[in-house]
Amino acid sequence: MVQDANSKLSTKECIGYACGDVASNFYWRVFDVFLFIFYTDVFGLPAVAVGTMMLVTRIIDAFSDPLMGALSDRTQTRYGKFRPYLLWGIIPMIAAGVLTFTVPDTGDSGKLLWAYGTYIFMMLAYTFINVPYGALLGVITSDSQQRTKLTSFRFIGAFTGGSVVAYFTPELVNVLGGEDEKLGWQLTMFVYGLISAGLFVISFLSTKERVQSLNSEPVSVKQDIQDLLHNKPWLVLFSLALIIMMTITLRGSSGTFYFKYYVGREDLIGQFTLLYMISLAIGAAITPLLTRLLDKRQLLLVLMMLVVVFSTLFYFVPRENLLLIFGLQFLIGLCLGPKSPLVFSMYADTADFSEWKYGRRATAMIFSAAAFSQKLGGALAGGVMGWLLGSLGYQANQQQSAGSELGIVLLMSLLPAAFALLSVLVIYFYPLNANTLQSIQQDLTLKRKELLNHGSR
Repeated sequence: MVQDANSKLSTKECIGYACGDVASNFYWRVFDVFLFIFYTDVFGLPAVAVGTMMLVTRIIDAFSDPLMGALSDRTQTRYGKFRPYLLWGIIPMIAAGVLTFTVPDTGDSGKLLWAYGTYIFMMLAYTFINVPYGALLGVITSDSQQRTKLTSFRFIGAFTGGSVVAYFTPELVNVLGGEDEKLGWQLTMFVYGLISAGLFVISFLSTKERVQSLNSEPVSVKQDIQDLLHNKPWLVLFSLALIIMMTITLRGSSGTFYFKYYVGREDLIGQFTLLYMISLAIGAAITPLLTRLLDKRQLLLVLMMLVVVFSTLFYFVPRENLLLIFGLQFLIGLCLGPKSPLVFSMYADTADFSEWKYGRRATAMIFSAAAFSQKLGGALAGGVMGWLLGSLGYQANQQQSAGSELGIVLLMSLLPAAFALLSVLVIYFYPLNANTLQSIQQDLTLKRKELLNHGSR
């Protein structure tokens, strides 16, 4: 109902919604932490080929996000626009996950084609379920602070799922596959698929779509895109999410290389990544408290500046100083943890801005285009990583050269620091402060009440 769009959300619904991102991270965190090294060290592809493949396939996939947004915005069912996709997307996700981590018995060319095909399928399946899931945030509540609370629950769930994946995946691969590492990856992804399926069902059953568009007339996809391109707050967030995702992906994907080849302690990869996930979860959990002290924009500025400082310091840490390595990683995660709740809450605010300014609401288009920017950022980071390691002489499962070791260290320190600094510059251009949002929400509430009164006559 329109009149309860501003109602306070129950903890049960927040947890139920968060289950969807726990499910998503049984896939996304595997891609983020393990996929690159799986392709080089298990699948057998050169680092340069992997970097190029990740760039090409993710760019192709990224263009599917706005299409999925347009489709789900125009979906009409008794369960709402977005919730049904949480059920419809389960089987494709399970199948794609297993196939992506299947190593075919072919030559190098056949393997590369298989990697391209299955990875594109995986990302399309992920898009099919995750774009509507993300858009659901924008219609559960219209209250900005409640959205921050909801996104905090969501990303606590995301980082919890990511923690489980980061810590248990190497061990699970060994247990399920024994001496057959390839089989271990297949079975691990099948287990993760079954767990994700149950969590998506819980998310479907726990949530409600409350926010209705002021405009009930059908709008063309072209008009949705035009509204996006004239939505300055969204354009700033699009750029910001792309840049921050490059920071996160570079550090997340290179951590396994860092411990395996630079520190020489492959046994610590799980613990290192688990600590990072825990720090991200803590950061996400305290976000609602932080937003009471600082405006969202101001908070992001402070946090990303700290990421610049800590990532730069990481470059100077000796490989044998494990305490400092783990300590800096924890601090970086603590600063990056609020990023996701903040940015996704701000995306929902830009949907309100668009509806306030143009009288039209395309929630899924806004969130799908947000996913587009994140995937594009991840694609660019994957390309940079592969090309840098390849150019500096990386060789899988061998002692690395001094140049290759330097590249691995740069990927964990100065390169992500540079992108974090760029994000600080971009944040300055975000125009929606707390007072502006309050005024927009008041106007929209009045318009919805007028629409409701007119409809009841």
